[in-house]
Amino acid sequence: MNDIPLSILFGVLAVLLLMSAFFSGSETALMTLNRYRLQHLVKQGHRSAKKAQRLLKRPDRLLGLILLGNNFVNILASSLATIIGMRLMGDEGIALAAGILTLVVLIFSEVAPKTLAALKPEILAFPASWIYTPLLKLFYPIVWFVNLIANGLLRIFGVRASEHTHPTLNKDELKSIVLETDSIMPDRYKNILLGIIDLESATVEDIMTPRNEIIGINIEDPIEDIVLHLKKCPHTRIPIYKESIDRVIGFLHLRTILTQLFNTENFNKQDITNNLITPIFIPETTPLHKQIQSFKVDRMRIGLVVDEYGDVQGLVSMDDLLQGIVGEIMTEEADIKKYENGSYLVDGSVTVRELNRITHWNLPTEGPKTINGLIIEFLETIPQAGTSLMMHDLQLEIISRNKHAITQVKFLPKKINQGVSSN
Repeated sequence: MNDIPLSILFGVLAVLLLMSAFFSGSETALMTLNRYRLQHLVKQGHRSAKKAQRLLKRPDRLLGLILLGNNFVNILASSLATIIGMRLMGDEGIALAAGILTLVVLIFSEVAPKTLAALKPEILAFPASWIYTPLLKLFYPIVWFVNLIANGLLRIFGVRASEHTHPTLNKDELKSIVLETDSIMPDRYKNILLGIIDLESATVEDIMTPRNEIIGINIEDPIEDIVLHLKKCPHTRIPIYKESIDRVIGFLHLRTILTQLFNTENFNKQDITNNLITPIFIPETTPLHKQIQSFKVDRMRIGLVVDEYGDVQGLVSMDDLLQGIVGEIMTEEADIKKYENGSYLVDGSVTVRELNRITHWNLPTEGPKTINGLIIEFLETIPQAGTSLMMHDLQLEIISRNKHAITQVKFLPKKINQGVSSN
């Protein structure tokens, strides 16, 4: 070593430091690759992505190779720095060389490359995968031996490297990812995706038209009143019942009696009963995705929602189901108005699930389905207009009510709620 010029020793040391930086940076880059983007690139035929994915299928082997190379070049660099220090300053140069080398390795071979790798993993990971693939084959016996011992130690703690699988996203994690797409996705489309994610847990009870809002026709009414109702009805499918909505005899599609309807001299109740569609009854706990499939199989678009006693609780149509999943597409939410100061004016009949989806709040959905029901359950009474309260860390004010329910609620801006505890 004494015969080798210092310039060559410094050059070799620089190369070793660069190799150390490569091993450190590529390790971080490969381990922090977005696995879902990686899968997408693999499907697109990206060759580097394919190599990286193969390496990551057995991270124990990949890490064994990287750490083998990294430790080798670091130890060799340390020995070389010691020789250079002794040749320049004698025995006193050993400690100085060790200190300087530690600082240089820390900055240029660890922190800097790892920071770059964490911020831009694909820049280092993809080129590195081309280098590690042949190296893994070349040094496989050494890597296998190292992994054999390391994996044996891990088995003591119940960890098996051969059974490694990349963890999948759960529903809440997937929702968090959707919520973080502000710069690339409008709020309207985010709400659609959130609705689809919630599809598994939503039931027909969450989106049905409640019993008191069902527009139907009592077949026992005079024919003149029935004709008037039919002409003014805003819907194309109408439930026909006897005396009570609990005694529905069928659904009438206006298209089937359009001609007779405007010929009132010949129109009679028999024209209605002859064109009725047999009603279907849907348990209120039926999941949305199952009801969509049921409508498709039965070739139906509307049904009555019943409770465990068979009493009608509401009405649901295919349009309701689709709107419950994707929300309003063509128009703004009519029952939820957001103001510039961050407050919301909300109709009492709005479902808790829909409000959560639009505001990204976490109001409970296990109990009452509407905002009206949630507030009444919380207070155990129907509050007067003007009442203010804190509920689930949100400050709100009752704007209006009728005899039986809250009709409008104003949720104040979130900044007002900070630092205020819930009742």
